[in-house]
Amino acid sequence: MPAAPRVILSGFADEAAIHKTAYEQFAAFAAIGLEYYSLRFVDVGHGIKNVMELTKSEITRLRHMEDDFGMNVASIGSPIGKVKLLDENDGTKNRFVPFKKYLKSEVQKACDLAHAFETKLIRGFSFYPPKGSDPYEYISQAADQLGQIAELCHRSDLTFGLEVEANLVGQTGELLAELHRQVNHPAMVTIFDGGNLVSQGMTTDEVFQEYQAMKPSLGWMHIKDYRDPSLTGRQGHVEEDKLKNFVPSDMGDSGHTRILEDFKEVLPKLERKLKRRGIPGVFLDLEPHLKGGGQFGGFSGPDGMGVALRSLCRILDFIGVEYHLRGWDDIIAARGF
Repeated sequence: MPAAPRVILSGFADEAAIHKTAYEQFAAFAAIGLEYYSLRFVDVGHGIKNVMELTKSEITRLRHMEDDFGMNVASIGSPIGKVKLLDENDGTKNRFVPFKKYLKSEVQKACDLAHAFETKLIRGFSFYPPKGSDPYEYISQAADQLGQIAELCHRSDLTFGLEVEANLVGQTGELLAELHRQVNHPAMVTIFDGGNLVSQGMTTDEVFQEYQAMKPSLGWMHIKDYRDPSLTGRQGHVEEDKLKNFVPSDMGDSGHTRILEDFKEVLPKLERKLKRRGIPGVFLDLEPHLKGGGQFGGFSGPDGMGVALRSLCRILDFIGVEYHLRGWDDIIAARGF
């Protein structure tokens, strides 16, 4: 009898920590049974920093703490790609950085961090077109820059994951699929996020269509959901810092049960593909935002992260997808018995 499809559970650990300290993050994740985490914001003793701002000494300290708690990094939760394509005032606070400078400094820093934390994955985005513009007009420029990012990651034996999110060029599954087609590089995959689609006013059926468009290019998923009965159609520019209706994955309008049941069929093939690139498997990365979310992060609290994990596990149990949580055997192994 063939083995059941399997995923690796992980999450953005900063969402579980009230003060974002590394100790809080690791303690919360270990307590709910997770061994993998995505690294985004953390306080290692010198204030809260984005992963891109960590010093060598802070990296070393984090690595030692990972060993203490039995944690491993799933992905570098970088903000790469959350900058403007054009140097013009469009009414937003988004940064513009000349791309050659951006590639050599910030993208290379993300690659260096991935090596330092022994992960093969970097999460990123598809650049901001001018506010209010048609994103299809900027696909060519975004694809050219993303192709260079993918090549830099490839030369570092890494894989770049492109997340679907409002206001970016890749704000829908169809747009991300087209970016992936134009980039056409083995080091770039896409990341599905149902909550980021529902919060743009999409219905459950529309979210499934966007997932289907992304399906051939998927590398992993972020698990987030949203429910706002006041949304009555596609939104334009989304004020991300004002979003407040995030819910667990079995309570929202993304239709995670339907999506994950369909995704289940491609898991074995995708797992083999990822393992050829040195990635341990297919990650479902919790980013629930249950107590609030914004453009560069979110918060769920230790209790909210536990609720989000149990919600996802209920779905996976129902559809027959295997996953691992820490148990007694892991404790015995850690004791060296």
